[in-house]
Amino acid sequence: MQTFEYVAWDAAGNCREGLRQAQSRQDLLAQLRQENLTPVSISEVVPETKQEVQTASVRYRRVRSEQMSTFCWQLATMLEGGLSITTAIQTIAEDITNPYFEYVLKDIAARLETGETFTDSVRAHPKVFNRLACSIIMAGETGGSLSNSLRRLADYYQERDKLVRKVRGAMAYPIFVVCFIIIIVVVLMTLIVPRFQVMFETFKGELPAFTRGFMAVYHGIVNHILLILIFLAALIAGTVIASKTKSGQAVLHRLELNMPLLGRIKRMAFICMFCRTLASLVAAGVSILDAFIILAEMTPNQLLRNGVLLARQKMTEGTSMADSLQACGLFPGVAVKMTQIGEQSGSLVPVLEKTGDFYARKVDELVSMMLGLLEPILIVTVGAIVLTVLLAMYLPIFSMSV
Repeated sequence: MQTFEYVAWDAAGNCREGLRQAQSRQDLLAQLRQENLTPVSISEVVPETKQEVQTASVRYRRVRSEQMSTFCWQLATMLEGGLSITTAIQTIAEDITNPYFEYVLKDIAARLETGETFTDSVRAHPKVFNRLACSIIMAGETGGSLSNSLRRLADYYQERDKLVRKVRGAMAYPIFVVCFIIIIVVVLMTLIVPRFQVMFETFKGELPAFTRGFMAVYHGIVNHILLILIFLAALIAGTVIASKTKSGQAVLHRLELNMPLLGRIKRMAFICMFCRTLASLVAAGVSILDAFIILAEMTPNQLLRNGVLLARQKMTEGTSMADSLQACGLFPGVAVKMTQIGEQSGSLVPVLEKTGDFYARKVDELVSMMLGLLEPILIVTVGAIVLTVLLAMYLPIFSMSV
């Protein structure tokens, strides 16, 4: 008997996980199916001492989407060229620059030589091959079209990498703008204003009202800087603590999706990846219900994840996929209508791919719009801050010359 760790979903969308003993992975898979559970991952429990020996000399290093895409393309090409999968993986591992990824590929090749399936071999490394990759590989391996599944997986990683870079760039620019403005304010308040304050102390007449108001704000900030820093630290700590709770996550994730423009970019990016990923899974032979479980796990946003699970629950009750997507309230009318057309015409995969491309263009448009708005906002904000300081500092000088 072997011990396996499994993760599965029941008909209500609840996650079940634990340890079970079975003669083989196939026997455990059959047991879970009989209990109306949808297996997501099954991995053999390796003794801790053996794991320590295997990983002692290799430090974990993240495998980028670009590296995964290249691996999938190379493996698919070699398999189509007639190479055995073990030889192909060993050949690819020799040219890998990431030492952890090289170790993973060599371990997969070693497992294949002992008689394990490719699916079981990649499932032993969940940090590199997520559940989506394992599902597509399993569908391709059992269906006899592994090379096609690998090409689809390569396309998925490539498109996801492009979209992630766009979204991260969109999120990074506002942070850059805020940090730049803070630096400008700090430089003015620490280098410029104190020198003028010394001059104002020797000023005989009454300072202009604008200058007095500015100096009052300046002294308020300087005199309470410790309290301000404590408040900011408490706010950050409170946000981090709240993000660890379900209710706090729900609030933060709702705020994330409702932010002006940035929230729309997040939503459009999610819909784009949802359509493309669902198309890849369905084309590889994964059932739609299993695909929705994988899609729910791929998003860190709790509201989006709950919406996908709600749509899956509606489908288990007999509702069409288009109506289920509309019921969860996350998908705009275009996505719902295109899904309906794909279902009715029997061409769901190409329709989902075209829908994903449509929302990818929407993300591009929104990112360009945001950058176009932020550039003048940055210029105007910095100019307004500098102008305010200059007016406050030089108005007393102007009043003396009158």
